[in-house]
Amino acid sequence: MCGIAGMIRFAGLAPRERRGGAIMADTLAHRGPDDTGLYTDGVASLGHRRLSIIDLSGGHQPVSNEDGSVHVVFNGEIYNFPALADELRRRGHTLRSRCDTEVIVHLYEEYGESFVDRLNGMFAIGLWDARQRRLLLVRDRLGIKPLYWHDDGRRVLFGSELKAVLAAPDVPRRLDPRAICDYLTFGHVPAPRTIFESIRKLEPGHMAICTAAGTRVRQWWDIPFEPEIRNEPSADRWLDEFADLLEDAVRMCLVADVPVGAFLSGGVDSAAVAAAMCRRSRDRVFTHTVGFDERFHDERSPARVVADRLGTDHHEVLVRPDAARAAVELSRFFDEPFADSSAVPTFYLSSVTRERVTVALAGDGGDEMLAGYRRYRFDLAEAAVRDRCPAWLRHHVLATAGNLYPKADWLPRPLRAKRTLQNLAHDDATAHLRSIALAAGTLPGLLLRPDLLAGLGDHDPFSRGRELHARCASRSRLNKLLYLDMKTLLPDDMLTKVDRASMAVGLEVRVPLLDYRLVELCARMPADLKLAGAQGKVILRRAVRRWLGDDVAGRPKKGFDVPLDDWFRGPLRDLLHDTLDAGRVLCRDWIDPRPIGRLLRDHRLGLRQNGAILWALLSLELWARRYMRRSADDPSAHNAFEQSPAEAIA
Repeated sequence: MCGIAGMIRFAGLAPRERRGGAIMADTLAHRGPDDTGLYTDGVASLGHRRLSIIDLSGGHQPVSNEDGSVHVVFNGEIYNFPALADELRRRGHTLRSRCDTEVIVHLYEEYGESFVDRLNGMFAIGLWDARQRRLLLVRDRLGIKPLYWHDDGRRVLFGSELKAVLAAPDVPRRLDPRAICDYLTFGHVPAPRTIFESIRKLEPGHMAICTAAGTRVRQWWDIPFEPEIRNEPSADRWLDEFADLLEDAVRMCLVADVPVGAFLSGGVDSAAVAAAMCRRSRDRVFTHTVGFDERFHDERSPARVVADRLGTDHHEVLVRPDAARAAVELSRFFDEPFADSSAVPTFYLSSVTRERVTVALAGDGGDEMLAGYRRYRFDLAEAAVRDRCPAWLRHHVLATAGNLYPKADWLPRPLRAKRTLQNLAHDDATAHLRSIALAAGTLPGLLLRPDLLAGLGDHDPFSRGRELHARCASRSRLNKLLYLDMKTLLPDDMLTKVDRASMAVGLEVRVPLLDYRLVELCARMPADLKLAGAQGKVILRRAVRRWLGDDVAGRPKKGFDVPLDDWFRGPLRDLLHDTLDAGRVLCRDWIDPRPIGRLLRDHRLGLRQNGAILWALLSLELWARRYMRRSADDPSAHNAFEQSPAEAIA
């Protein structure tokens, strides 16, 4: 696991840019505290920061092929590298290390751009072909590892985090107002957009091919949801194949020259991963969990049951309200506004895990792959009603009723019909996007300043989601929703949260449930092995039942959430009000301060549960204080490039 960065100027690097890759990579020292490396020629400067996991004494990056014509910087892990290395040696290649990165340069020599099809792992790659003067930027299939890039027509910059790209001189810091709108809609900025107009995220399963003639971006892998097949295997055969493949994915993730552990919550995802680890590991497994004083949010007890049953070496950490102040520190690692409050316990879980291991396995991906969220059940129920209602009834009568229905957070959940009535007036994709959005996607209209809102024109934060929903080849409504979430929510929120919160403390997190073989298997699987009645993750629960029993397998889904509503009325009330005081907020250039006051008042009085919205505003303001005080010509972004090499290293 590492941090990568690079600068390519096809007309030739300026003298001050020769060390640009290393200077950019130095902003990523938290991702790679063990080693640093640089390759430079007249056109390219590639920088690297290393967290040593495999081949601790070797594996220095950038890595080159035998004749020095191909150079790679790499972030991630290639789990099948031993088999690939054996194949390459049989083909006559000389490999000088046991490092997984080295197989990449030789695979490229053999297969060109299609080398990436042979990789099983999580990765972001910068590959410079000096002979052809071509840069390849590659991101893994599911978007586990991040990659940011900037192309102004004269040079290409890239980095594992946005801060690395911003460290290069003359990178514009003009905010993208569409990104602000998207953030207020989803709580994050979805790919390929970033908060800055001039910088993009490379999307999962995509490759950018950059030459002097221009840049071409193509998709090299997609989730293979296909029309349902006939003569499908029996449920038992599906289960056998799923369980065997999960164990094999975990086995591959255990390969490391450093201690390996696991995150363990009270849910079936992490329980399945921990159980597979115990079945495949020769050593006692280290497990780690976090808890809260608030009982409803605390999962220490069920996690302890799993740990005791598996016989793991288990460790717990308690997160108290003051821990939410970690949001101030986390804004430095996310680089963009990010409103998923579970980043805080993830950060603390990563911190305590890093004290004992360097690699941790996590259960991320199961909910999006196997319909673990209950919203899928609600979405399908709404779709069934939608089919039975004529358009005039949905668009006029039900929509009007939904608008008039009170937003009563205090009512029992079955009586909170406002969103359901409104969703029935929309198509399947829009209704689902409303269910995952903050306040059903209404925040931009409520919070953005009128001039900025007017300047957005016809921008629709939901348009990309609708396109993805329509792209899925499956006829299954459930599969279309899963495809949409695995293309958006999973990489842009869930995996971003885990990557930044763990790499902030130099911990590598591996996610075996997102082994692409397992993802492709689940994509082919009948829908009733994912969602049956009110129960999601059916096939995973059956595997857990084999390994851990009915009580663990039957546990309901519980989110990894934070008691924000209580904290903002109690111990964090002063922090919230001091930060969002209308006279001092930096984000007032985009946000109308008047509705902020109403949100604070209604939450304080208990009229609304506004914790998630207020956290989004708090995160936006904390980000603005860190980034928007620096202008595009900030000297701190230039001085390192003006220094001598010795000064830049010091």
